[in-house]
Amino acid sequence: MKKAVAQAAVDQIDNGMVLGLGSGSTAALMIEALGQKINSGEIKDVLGIPTSFQGEVLAGDLGIPLTSLSAVSQIDLAIDGADEVDPSFQLIKGGGACHVQEKLVAAISKKFLVVVDSSKVVEKLNLDFKLPVEVLPVAWKQVRKSLEDMGGISELRMAQRKAGPVVTDQGNLILDVIFKNGIDLPKALESQINNIPGVLENGLFVNLADEVLVGEINDGIASVNSLKRV
Repeated sequence: MKKAVAQAAVDQIDNGMVLGLGSGSTAALMIEALGQKINSGEIKDVLGIPTSFQGEVLAGDLGIPLTSLSAVSQIDLAIDGADEVDPSFQLIKGGGACHVQEKLVAAISKKFLVVVDSSKVVEKLNLDFKLPVEVLPVAWKQVRKSLEDMGGISELRMAQRKAGPVVTDQGNLILDVIFKNGIDLPKALESQINNIPGVLENGLFVNLADEVLVGEINDGIASVNSLKRV
């Protein structure tokens, strides 16, 4: 599913585009497919803006020309994954702790294309996947208390192969938050959380996705379903 949806995303890339290169496993497959097309000469004169250090290293190894977010005023096409997508095209991202850079890229893109497998499509956000909130290290306890006052139970994200918490590319920490009944009003909650002192950004991506490519398996065959905002 992931390979099929990654290839379908790369098929939307034209010569000369400035591209936002997303983070995560599906986005990594997309970057690999893009690298193959560049090296074969099928795609030319593109510039990529990675949304994570991991993506920067992968794209560099594959020979994809890169530029920085500060060097452009607009991105033609950003391609990224998501941890959850609801029926209104609202997203939760940040499972890889890269949502700050990902949101910056998505916000200045002419088109934001989301690539997921069918397990990421949900009826309501945050019933299963926790909402990541990036916080300044000195403020995480203060922010956690503010989130509790809003009805959210949060925990500091801990690293898997080292002692201590996950540290983002920006040098901050992540609080993963669950609201008891999920998220009913993503737009209002996104603003409310970002107004808490000490919060840099949260993983709600509201009214940013233009198209969602969903990879599915039917009778053992991978296919891609395109969902477009009406």
